[in-house]
Amino acid sequence: MLWYKTWLETRSRFLIGLVVLMFSAGSTVWIYPQLSQLLPALPEVELNGPIGRQVRESLELSRTYEGYVWLQWFVNNMPKTWALFAILLGAGGLLSQSTRGGAMFTLSLPVSRERLLDVRAGAVLAELLVLAIVPSLLVVLLSPAVGQSYSLGDALVYSLCMFIAGTVLFSLTFLLSTVFTDLWRPPLIVVAVATCVSFMEQAVQGLSRYSLFGVMSAESYFRDGAVPWAGLAITASSSLAMLYLARINVARHDF
Repeated sequence: MLWYKTWLETRSRFLIGLVVLMFSAGSTVWIYPQLSQLLPALPEVELNGPIGRQVRESLELSRTYEGYVWLQWFVNNMPKTWALFAILLGAGGLLSQSTRGGAMFTLSLPVSRERLLDVRAGAVLAELLVLAIVPSLLVVLLSPAVGQSYSLGDALVYSLCMFIAGTVLFSLTFLLSTVFTDLWRPPLIVVAVATCVSFMEQAVQGLSRYSLFGVMSAESYFRDGAVPWAGLAITASSSLAMLYLARINVARHDF
């Protein structure tokens, strides 16, 4: 019953996220033939400065299908969209329901508050895992339609890295939702934090592969074939710690 209740509360956000990500995945694949024809016609222009280096590297990566998919899908489109829905799915819960009078029924159920929180976190994490894997599988399935192929193993590695590291954003939103009673303040705070982190990562040269979004995109795996185990362990531990703090907050809260 608790799992189904959580599904009813989160299904609209989950389904919208799945549709958006599937559409984005399909668009990423279908655009490649036009891009591959355009790249040889681009003039060789010397680009200087940090932005110039990024543009030049993007063009070089896009000359191969593997580099193009990693850059456009696993670095740009997917992590940003997935992170947004991870934050949205992490919002809500008992405190926001209490302001609308909906928490009394939930609290009257013969289960502990900790159990309520565990089920909600588990259900949303399962939804986020689906959002991380299914659209990437679509990239693998659609690649032959444009005369290319993409490794299923690589797609799973990138997707799982993004899921594990990205749960930090979900867990932070989940934790803040046990602190603030309104629905929108926690996701807005986490969006602001994620935006600042992203700008810092871009500003500091050489930091990208060791940063949050660098671990989410598994940059070390793409460049060196090394799974970012340390980054995954740190982000997973941080997520578990925040979820544990959320349990403590709800257990102590006076409804």
